[in-house]
Amino acid sequence: MASQGVLAWMQTLAPGWNRRYHRFRDNRLGFTLLELLVVLVIVGVMLGSIALNATPGPRQALHSEAQRVAQLMQVARDEAIVRNKEIAFESDDRRYRFLIRDVEGWRVLADDELLRERSYRISPLRLRLDPSTPSNQGVLRIVFGREPVDEAFTLTFSTQNVWSAVRADGVGHFQVE
Repeated sequence: MASQGVLAWMQTLAPGWNRRYHRFRDNRLGFTLLELLVVLVIVGVMLGSIALNATPGPRQALHSEAQRVAQLMQVARDEAIVRNKEIAFESDDRRYRFLIRDVEGWRVLADDELLRERSYRISPLRLRLDPSTPSNQGVLRIVFGREPVDEAFTLTFSTQNVWSAVRADGVGHFQVE
């Protein structure tokens, strides 16, 4: 219990008036509002830069799409050799799929989880194949044969003013540029 003549003072982190001396305390124990605002601005700028890097831009999204297609082409090429049947990559500007050649002709690989039909994440896309092959009503087709050596090609994806390309060397290596 405190005696009657003694007042107990509790120190806080915030600077303020000291009633005992009736003057502004000079020994600062806390942060000023300006210092807190500077810290908040710095944290906001850092979070903003992280958010900008986390959301892919058009070039990064197109490159990611080209990498996905290149990996699936690698799987299709390997499947063609293992199954001893031709497998084709077929694409228009909005979707792509893989077909297998049977006795009756080409049929869609609908039951294969990896080589199923998919839509492009970015569409519509402009596709260009070098060397070019005759197209069937705007549909691009690349056939992977049963032999380990195929023809080299470059498949270029473009949208607006960005592009990405899948280069195949004909012996099973797919590179995205």
